[in-house]
Amino acid sequence: MQFSSQLLENTVKEFSKLPGIGKKTALRLVLHLIKQPAAEVAQFSEALHKLKTNALQCVQCNNIADTKLCTICANTLRKQGTVCVVEGLKEVIAIESTQQYNGVYHILGGVISPLDGVGPDQLYIQNLLTRLQQMDQPITELIFALNPNTQGDTTIYYIQKKIAQLHLTMPPTVTTISRGIAFGGELEYADEMTLARSLQNRLPIENYVSQQ
Repeated sequence: MQFSSQLLENTVKEFSKLPGIGKKTALRLVLHLIKQPAAEVAQFSEALHKLKTNALQCVQCNNIADTKLCTICANTLRKQGTVCVVEGLKEVIAIESTQQYNGVYHILGGVISPLDGVGPDQLYIQNLLTRLQQMDQPITELIFALNPNTQGDTTIYYIQKKIAQLHLTMPPTVTTISRGIAFGGELEYADEMTLARSLQNRLPIENYVSQQ
């Protein structure tokens, strides 16, 4: 791709570093920004800068937050005792879009994947175990909403074993979303109706494991 301007080429190169953005799409985005008023481009740039420099990590669920707690964890109208365990922010957004869930979340930051060099210590699993031991805000139900594949199942199995080792006086009910989500699929790409039904028809985790 031949550019008439080094400035244009450099900007397109930076945009094309974004996931899912090729050079042609990057060029369209850059050309669109060039046509916008300088004030709007400055606002766009400032929003990105503030996100990078000011965004925090929620101390409870590991979500992106503006303050110590994210708006979901700080919402007293949500069921604080129901915790949905997900891989990342994309899954939170997908579940929230169904408008069928009124609990809180715990973001693991990934799943156990030895082939990719990701072990349990690199995830927010210990944070989850600590939350389960808190007496002031007891967790009554733990919902695993991980992608239905080998890595997701391995992660669920590992966390289950760790929970059993805690010997909790009042252990939470542990469920997983029903297999309306096909094995090997991605939660991020599931349609809202399928994801909503999977949440509503969640199963006790032992029932799921016994079917494997």
